[in-house]
Amino acid sequence: MAGQPAPPLLVLWRLPHQPPVGADRRSLRPGVRTEGVSQIQQKANPNEVNRTVAEVITHPDYKGQTNENDIALLKLSSPVAFTAYIAPVCLAASGSTFYDGVDCWVTGWGNIAFGVLPYPQNLQEVKVPIVGNRQCQCNYGQYKISEDMVCAGLKQGGKDACQLDSGGPLVSKQGSRWIQAGLVSFGEGCALPNFPGVYTRVSQYQTWINSQITSDQPGFITFSSTGTNSDLSVSGGHQARFPLCLCLLLLFLVFPKFS
Repeated sequence: MAGQPAPPLLVLWRLPHQPPVGADRRSLRPGVRTEGVSQIQQKANPNEVNRTVAEVITHPDYKGQTNENDIALLKLSSPVAFTAYIAPVCLAASGSTFYDGVDCWVTGWGNIAFGVLPYPQNLQEVKVPIVGNRQCQCNYGQYKISEDMVCAGLKQGGKDACQLDSGGPLVSKQGSRWIQAGLVSFGEGCALPNFPGVYTRVSQYQTWINSQITSDQPGFITFSSTGTNSDLSVSGGHQARFPLCLCLLLLFLVFPKFS
Protein backbone atom coordinates (compact mmCIF):
# COMPACT_ATOMS: atom_id res chain seq x y z
CA MET A 1 0.00 0.00 0.00
CA ALA A 2 3.02 2.27 0.16
CA GLY A 3 2.56 5.41 -1.92
CA GLN A 4 -1.19 4.97 -2.32
CA PRO A 5 -3.59 7.49 -0.78
CA ALA A 6 -5.25 6.19 2.34
CA PRO A 7 -8.92 6.79 3.18
CA PRO A 8 -9.85 8.80 6.27
CA LEU A 9 -8.37 6.56 8.93
CA LEU A 10 -9.83 5.16 12.09
CA VAL A 11 -6.77 5.02 14.27
CA LEU A 12 -6.29 2.85 17.35
CA TRP A 13 -5.66 4.97 20.40
CA ARG A 14 -6.37 5.08 24.08
CA LEU A 15 -9.42 6.60 25.72
CA PRO A 16 -9.10 10.38 26.04
CA HIS A 17 -9.21 10.47 29.85
CA GLN A 18 -5.40 10.70 29.93
CA PRO A 19 -3.06 12.76 27.72
CA PRO A 20 -2.18 10.93 24.51
CA VAL A 21 1.27 10.09 23.27
CA GLY A 22 2.33 12.41 20.47
CA ALA A 23 3.38 15.91 19.67
CA ASP A 24 0.10 17.38 20.88
CA ARG A 25 -0.79 16.43 24.46
CA ARG A 26 -4.01 18.42 24.70
CA SER A 27 -7.17 16.55 25.64
CA LEU A 28 -8.34 14.55 22.66
CA ARG A 29 -11.65 15.68 21.19
CA PRO A 30 -13.05 16.30 17.69
CA GLY A 31 -11.26 19.19 16.04
CA VAL A 32 -8.01 18.92 17.98
CA ARG A 33 -4.89 19.14 15.81
CA THR A 34 -2.72 16.05 15.75
CA GLU A 35 0.80 15.70 14.41
CA GLY A 36 2.21 12.60 12.78
CA VAL A 37 5.71 11.22 12.47
CA SER A 38 7.53 13.74 14.63
CA GLN A 39 10.61 12.29 16.31
CA ILE A 40 11.73 15.53 18.01
CA GLN A 41 8.83 17.56 19.35
CA GLN A 42 10.43 20.99 19.24
CA LYS A 43 11.74 20.71 15.67
CA ALA A 44 9.83 20.70 12.41
CA ASN A 45 9.93 17.47 10.42
CA PRO A 46 9.47 17.79 6.64
CA ASN A 47 7.99 14.26 6.56
CA GLU A 48 5.21 14.86 9.07
CA VAL A 49 1.61 15.72 8.26
CA ASN A 50 -1.12 17.41 10.27
CA ARG A 51 -4.72 16.29 10.54
CA THR A 52 -7.64 17.09 12.80
CA VAL A 53 -9.71 14.48 14.61
CA ALA A 54 -13.18 14.39 13.10
CA GLU A 55 -14.66 11.78 15.43
CA VAL A 56 -13.77 9.91 18.61
CA ILE A 57 -15.38 6.48 19.06
CA THR A 58 -14.89 5.14 22.58
CA HIS A 59 -15.59 1.52 23.42
CA PRO A 60 -19.10 1.26 24.87
CA ASP A 61 -18.00 -1.16 27.60
CA TYR A 62 -15.06 0.82 28.91
CA LYS A 63 -14.76 0.56 32.70
CA GLY A 64 -12.71 3.31 34.28
CA GLN A 65 -12.28 1.61 37.64
CA THR A 66 -10.74 -1.54 36.16
CA ASN A 67 -9.39 -0.18 32.83
CA GLU A 68 -11.21 -2.92 30.92
CA ASN A 69 -11.90 -2.16 27.24
CA ASP A 70 -9.48 0.77 27.42
CA ILE A 71 -9.55 1.60 23.73
CA ALA A 72 -10.97 4.15 21.31
CA LEU A 73 -10.89 4.88 17.60
CA LEU A 74 -10.05 8.26 16.09
CA LYS A 75 -11.33 9.19 12.68
CA LEU A 76 -9.07 11.65 10.89
CA SER A 77 -10.55 14.54 8.96
CA SER A 78 -8.94 13.66 5.63
CA PRO A 79 -6.81 10.95 3.98
CA VAL A 80 -3.11 10.46 4.67
CA ALA A 81 -0.83 9.34 1.87
CA PHE A 82 1.56 6.56 2.81
CA THR A 83 5.20 7.33 2.11
CA ALA A 84 8.62 5.99 3.00
CA TYR A 85 8.13 7.76 6.35
CA ILE A 86 4.43 7.13 6.96
CA ALA A 87 3.16 3.57 6.85
CA PRO A 88 0.42 1.59 8.59
CA VAL A 89 1.13 -1.04 11.21
CA CYS A 90 -0.65 -4.39 11.08
CA LEU A 91 -3.04 -5.15 13.91
CA ALA A 92 -2.97 -8.41 15.84
CA ALA A 93 -5.91 -10.53 14.70
CA SER A 94 -8.25 -12.54 16.91
CA GLY A 95 -6.54 -15.77 17.92
CA SER A 96 -3.07 -14.20 18.06
CA THR A 97 -0.80 -15.68 20.73
CA PHE A 98 1.75 -13.61 22.60
CA TYR A 99 3.50 -16.11 24.86
CA ASP A 100 5.45 -15.20 27.96
CA GLY A 101 8.87 -13.94 26.89
CA VAL A 102 7.97 -12.70 23.39
CA ASP A 103 9.97 -9.53 22.69
CA CYS A 104 8.03 -6.34 22.04
CA TRP A 105 8.84 -2.67 21.67
CA VAL A 106 6.93 0.30 23.07
CA THR A 107 7.47 3.91 22.00
CA GLY A 108 6.38 7.28 23.33
CA TRP A 109 7.28 10.82 24.38
CA GLY A 110 6.32 10.36 28.03
CA ASN A 111 8.34 10.52 31.22
CA ILE A 112 11.69 8.72 31.19
CA ALA A 113 11.17 7.86 34.89
CA PHE A 114 8.41 8.29 37.44
CA GLY A 115 8.08 11.99 38.30
CA VAL A 116 11.13 13.03 36.27
CA LEU A 117 10.83 16.33 34.40
CA PRO A 118 11.19 17.77 31.83
CA TYR A 119 9.87 15.36 29.23
CA PRO A 120 12.57 13.96 26.93
CA GLN A 121 11.25 15.73 23.76
CA ASN A 122 12.81 12.96 21.67
CA LEU A 123 10.81 9.86 20.83
CA GLN A 124 11.82 7.05 23.18
CA GLU A 125 11.80 3.30 22.54
CA VAL A 126 12.26 0.36 24.90
CA LYS A 127 12.31 -3.40 24.40
CA VAL A 128 10.27 -5.43 26.90
CA PRO A 129 9.20 -9.10 26.97
CA ILE A 130 5.61 -10.25 27.27
CA VAL A 131 4.59 -11.39 30.75
CA GLY A 132 1.82 -14.01 30.72
CA ASN A 133 -1.54 -12.97 32.12
CA ARG A 134 -1.41 -15.55 34.92
CA GLN A 135 1.95 -14.29 36.12
CA CYS A 136 0.82 -10.69 35.67
CA GLN A 137 -2.26 -11.43 37.76
CA CYS A 138 -0.06 -12.84 40.51
CA ASN A 139 2.04 -9.68 40.39
CA TYR A 140 -0.95 -7.34 40.62
CA GLY A 141 -2.84 -9.34 43.23
CA GLN A 142 -6.47 -8.30 43.62
CA TYR A 143 -6.31 -5.94 40.63
CA LYS A 144 -7.99 -7.80 37.79
CA ILE A 145 -5.87 -8.59 34.72
CA SER A 146 -8.55 -9.53 32.21
CA GLU A 147 -8.38 -11.25 28.82
CA ASP A 148 -8.54 -7.92 27.02
CA MET A 149 -5.18 -6.98 28.57
CA VAL A 150 -1.61 -8.03 27.85
CA CYS A 151 1.40 -7.38 30.11
CA ALA A 152 5.05 -6.68 29.27
CA GLY A 153 8.08 -5.89 31.38
CA LEU A 154 11.11 -7.24 33.24
CA LYS A 155 10.92 -9.09 36.55
CA GLN A 156 13.73 -6.90 37.90
CA GLY A 157 12.09 -3.76 36.53
CA GLY A 158 14.03 -0.95 34.93
CA LYS A 159 12.27 -0.87 31.53
CA ASP A 160 8.69 0.24 31.01
CA ALA A 161 6.30 2.80 29.58
CA CYS A 162 5.52 5.68 31.91
CA GLN A 163 3.21 8.66 32.44
CA LEU A 164 2.14 10.38 29.18
CA ASP A 165 3.00 7.29 27.14
CA SER A 166 -0.65 6.25 27.43
CA GLY A 167 -2.06 5.07 24.12
CA GLY A 168 1.33 4.35 22.63
CA PRO A 169 1.84 1.20 20.55
CA LEU A 170 3.29 -2.07 21.79
CA VAL A 171 4.54 -3.90 18.70
CA SER A 172 6.31 -7.15 17.88
CA LYS A 173 7.92 -8.35 14.68
CA GLN A 174 6.87 -11.47 12.79
CA GLY A 175 9.01 -12.02 9.73
CA SER A 176 9.19 -8.67 7.98
CA ARG A 177 5.94 -7.35 9.47
CA TRP A 178 5.45 -5.27 12.58
CA ILE A 179 2.25 -6.20 14.39
CA GLN A 180 0.61 -4.13 17.10
CA ALA A 181 -0.04 -6.26 20.18
CA GLY A 182 -1.22 -3.60 22.58
CA LEU A 183 -1.82 -0.02 23.68
CA VAL A 184 -0.23 1.49 26.79
CA SER A 185 -2.95 1.42 29.43
CA PHE A 186 -1.79 1.42 33.08
CA GLY A 187 0.75 0.14 35.59
CA GLU A 188 2.02 0.39 39.14
CA GLY A 189 4.45 3.28 39.02
CA CYS A 190 7.04 2.98 36.24
CA ALA A 191 9.48 0.11 35.74
CA LEU A 192 9.05 -1.24 39.27
CA PRO A 193 10.26 -4.83 39.93
CA ASN A 194 7.48 -7.43 39.56
CA PHE A 195 5.02 -4.89 38.14
CA PRO A 196 5.03 -5.13 34.33
CA GLY A 197 3.20 -2.55 32.27
CA VAL A 198 -0.38 -3.42 31.35
CA TYR A 199 -1.62 -2.85 27.79
CA THR A 200 -4.93 -3.13 25.99
CA ARG A 201 -4.79 -6.38 23.97
CA VAL A 202 -5.54 -5.34 20.38
CA SER A 203 -6.44 -8.84 19.17
CA GLN A 204 -9.50 -8.87 21.43
CA TYR A 205 -11.06 -6.03 19.46
CA GLN A 206 -10.96 -7.13 15.82
CA THR A 207 -14.72 -7.65 15.65
CA TRP A 208 -15.48 -4.33 17.33
CA ILE A 209 -13.00 -2.39 15.18
CA ASN A 210 -14.39 -3.89 11.98
CA SER A 211 -17.93 -3.13 13.11
CA GLN A 212 -17.04 0.57 13.38
CA ILE A 213 -15.27 0.83 10.01
CA THR A 214 -17.62 0.44 7.06
CA SER A 215 -14.98 0.46 4.32
CA ASP A 216 -11.22 0.08 3.86
CA GLN A 217 -10.89 -1.94 7.03
CA PRO A 218 -7.44 -2.19 8.63
CA GLY A 219 -5.18 -5.17 8.08
CA PHE A 220 -5.28 -7.80 10.79
CA ILE A 221 -2.49 -10.38 10.97
CA THR A 222 -2.43 -13.40 13.26
CA PHE A 223 0.66 -13.31 15.45
CA SER A 224 1.73 -16.84 16.33
CA SER A 225 4.23 -17.44 19.12
CA THR A 226 6.63 -20.33 18.78
CA GLY A 227 7.27 -22.96 21.43
CA THR A 228 4.99 -23.53 24.40
CA ASN A 229 3.18 -21.10 26.63
CA SER A 230 5.16 -21.23 29.88
CA ASP A 231 2.55 -19.08 31.58
CA LEU A 232 0.25 -22.12 31.71
CA SER A 233 2.52 -23.61 34.38
CA VAL A 234 1.99 -20.60 36.66
CA SER A 235 -0.45 -21.33 39.47
CA GLY A 236 -2.33 -18.77 41.45
CA GLY A 237 -4.44 -15.84 40.40
CA HIS A 238 -6.02 -13.17 42.52
CA GLN A 239 -3.64 -13.02 45.48
CA ALA A 240 -5.24 -12.24 48.79
CA ARG A 241 -3.44 -9.36 50.49
CA PHE A 242 -4.74 -9.33 54.05
CA PRO A 243 -3.90 -6.23 56.09
CA LEU A 244 -1.88 -6.91 59.23
CA CYS A 245 -4.77 -5.88 61.50
CA LEU A 246 -7.06 -8.40 59.79
CA CYS A 247 -4.47 -11.14 60.20
CA LEU A 248 -4.18 -10.34 63.90
CA LEU A 249 -7.96 -10.39 64.25
CA LEU A 250 -8.15 -13.82 62.63
CA LEU A 251 -5.38 -15.05 64.94
CA PHE A 252 -7.34 -13.78 67.93
CA LEU A 253 -10.51 -15.53 66.80
CA VAL A 254 -8.74 -18.84 66.17
CA PHE A 255 -6.50 -18.74 69.23
CA PRO A 256 -8.36 -16.74 71.92
CA LYS A 257 -6.03 -18.11 74.65
CA PHE A 258 -3.20 -16.05 73.20
CA SER A 259 -5.06 -12.77 73.75
